[in-house]
Amino acid sequence: ISQFQTSEETYERTLQEEAKELEQLLSKRNVLLAKQEEYSNKIRELGPLSSDAFDTRKNIKELQRILHRCNEELQKFSHVNKKALDQYVNFWEQREELQKRQAELDAGDEHFREVFSELVQGGHGHLVMMKKKDGDQEDDDDEDDGPRAADLEGRVEKYIGVKVKVCIANLYLLCKYRGQGETQSMKQLSGIDAALDPQYRTAVGNMIRRLADMASTQFITTTFRPELVKVADKIYGVTHKNRVSRVNVVSKDDAIDFVERDQSHNAE
Repeated sequence: ISQFQTSEETYERTLQEEAKELEQLLSKRNVLLAKQEEYSNKIRELGPLSSDAFDTRKNIKELQRILHRCNEELQKFSHVNKKALDQYVNFWEQREELQKRQAELDAGDEHFREVFSELVQGGHGHLVMMKKKDGDQEDDDDEDDGPRAADLEGRVEKYIGVKVKVCIANLYLLCKYRGQGETQSMKQLSGIDAALDPQYRTAVGNMIRRLADMASTQFITTTFRPELVKVADKIYGVTHKNRVSRVNVVSKDDAIDFVERDQSHNAE
């Protein structure tokens, strides 16, 4: 009887150990099933794989054979001048960078032509890259405004006169804004229409109005002319009294009346 009791106790301990091990295995199985479900979801999200994806993993022996073949192929180029190859790669990268910059310049030229044709009805403008030669002097404002074949500014002046200098500056500015593609921005333009004739001031005002409507861009300008006032959403008047300046919101009619009286006063 004592022998049977001892065997029973041994079997009970063995049974408890087996039950504990079984519980651990079931817990591990549940963890693995959860991972399997997670990976299955990721595979479904990834979608079908291309045929190349099944060749990305190979065994070590096959990879060693591929490496050996590659080394044999490289031996065919042992005579290549490595310095010359490095220079070629460097020049190729420089070429790509220059091509990228050329594309940017071409895009700028396209924008320039569009804006110029809008500001100057019937006019045609192009950006020309010019290199200053040795001994050339800077243009003086007092020089003759006649056309010069080698001078972009002179060729433009032939068409619309000397005041286009300011107009060209505005063109560059507006082209830059149009090409940036900013989501939200604020632009400050101080007196850009001061030296322009009325028809060009009207064109500049219409273009600023259109750019403000097309993109989330706010233009803040200062002017003593009515053309920009007419297209503004909100107008502020600056007054100066007793050595103190004040800024107040004014109506469009009051602003136009002010600039027209200012023009009449200056004309007298």
